[in-house]
Amino acid sequence: MHALHARLPKNFVLEERLERYADAIEPSPARYAGRWAEACHPLSPEGGLSRFDEVRLDMGCGKGAFTVEAANREKNVLFVGIDFEPICIAYAAQKAVESKLDNVVFVPGVADKLCSYFDAGEVSRIYLNFPTPFPRKKDARGRLTHLDNLLRYRDVLADGGSVLLKTDSYPLWSFSKTQFELAGYRVDWESTDARRDRPRDPISWYEERLSAQGATVFATLATPAQEPVREIDGTVAQTASLSLVDYLPEDLSTMEYVPHGMQGTVTNLRNLEKKGNFNRHL
Repeated sequence: MHALHARLPKNFVLEERLERYADAIEPSPARYAGRWAEACHPLSPEGGLSRFDEVRLDMGCGKGAFTVEAANREKNVLFVGIDFEPICIAYAAQKAVESKLDNVVFVPGVADKLCSYFDAGEVSRIYLNFPTPFPRKKDARGRLTHLDNLLRYRDVLADGGSVLLKTDSYPLWSFSKTQFELAGYRVDWESTDARRDRPRDPISWYEERLSAQGATVFATLATPAQEPVREIDGTVAQTASLSLVDYLPEDLSTMEYVPHGMQGTVTNLRNLEKKGNFNRHL
């Protein structure tokens, strides 16, 4: 969710930051495909081969607060944070280096390249923490929970591997449930207040900021199960409504908290509602 940017400090030079914390950045992730667990593991004192027990992926990792905290808790797991914004990668890598962690690495990348970064079955879990909602229908493919991305995740997830979504956006959460179903995932757990239900989970920067503004965290944990229903040409048909407006409450006045990224949309719809010209389809 990249609309929430911290103000950059004075004299911030991106290239210098990326170079300073380069030890926690992998700019060419495709070269590690199939061997992340071994290639990123520190050498053992005896010189023997060692590997991490699992590889987990934090898609859209932002400034890395969640990724670094999760890595600090589970030293036998390699955490790979991916984000397309270089500023986020710089901040995240700084956190990793200053925390002296050797089981976390950050990658400048995008979801549609995921299958070139990892081999089939290489990732045990994919975290989607407060992904950008992209409320308009025409931008729906940018959502990390869009059908196309969920099918890509299936390609890199190990048997029994899972996707964990957390969001402040009830519309995105509701839309995502339709996508999990279409992509052949089984919902193992869901919550309308994940921080209440799992208070010990690592917290992302976005969750911390938005919770302070009154957000509730919606969550879904899903695992690929049955094969998705495919058309003759092998594609999976998108049958869900793509505009997040269609997942808003019927009565917009009941919304005490407006999800981040949808404030303008909801304001416009409320104004249209007052004028008697309310159309949910953007």
